[in-house]
Parts: sequence; C-alpha cells; structure tokens
Amino acid sequence: QVQLIESGGGLVQAGDSLRLSCAASGRTFSSSAMGWFRQAPGKEREFVATISRDASTAYADSVKGRFTISRDNAKNTVYLQMNSLKPEDTAVYYCAARQGPTWSQNYRFYDYWGQGIQVTVSS
Repeated sequence: QVQLIESGGGLVQAGDSLRLSCAASGRTFSSSAMGWFRQAPGKEREFVATISRDASTAYADSVKGRFTISRDNAKNTVYLQMNSLKPEDTAVYYCAARQGPTWSQNYRFYDYWGQGIQVTVSS
C-alpha cells in the first residue's frame, strides 16, 4: 500500500508561483512513475505532468514551459513547481502513483492517489 500526502497549495495571484509536494510512504516509490492531475469545478480530471522512474517527464500542453515536475527518491517526494500561474490553473491538484516505471498521461493507469490540494489563482 502507498499513501500520498500533498502539500503546498493555496491562494495566489496571477503570475505568482507555487510548489506542490507529494510525500509517499512505502518502499516502492523509487520504482514507481508519478503524476499530477487536477480537477476544476464542473470539469473532468485532467493530466498535468508525469515523471518516470528514470526521471523522464511529460506535460500537458496547457502547462508546458510553466510547470516542472521532479522527484527526490531519497525523500520519497515528488514536486510540481508552478510558475506564471493563471486563473485557469485553479483546481484541486492530485498526486498519483502507478505500479510501474514508465509514465502515463491516463489517470486510469494510476493505482494510488492523494487526497488532493486546492490551488486558487486570482486575477
């Protein structure tokens, strides 16, 4: 079993930055691909970023160039650095882990989820 706990969300203004953290329990973190997803009110969950075991990454077009996903296997933590935030980035952000080394943009391929954390960007 893997538990994921997100932190670092909050209320910011457009153009500001935030860094989300996701601390994972369990011994399989270093061998797991990780992802960040988000869900805004009235919208479906959408892919944001993902990182594989060997730290290769992929991003949604809407965040490419503004967000950076990274991982620290020694700390069992994955990060999402969010720069130049826009009001349309407002959502609940979820950290997810999948039992496999390669990344995926499909939320159905993730096995464990955090409780979610609110990010609100005001204009």
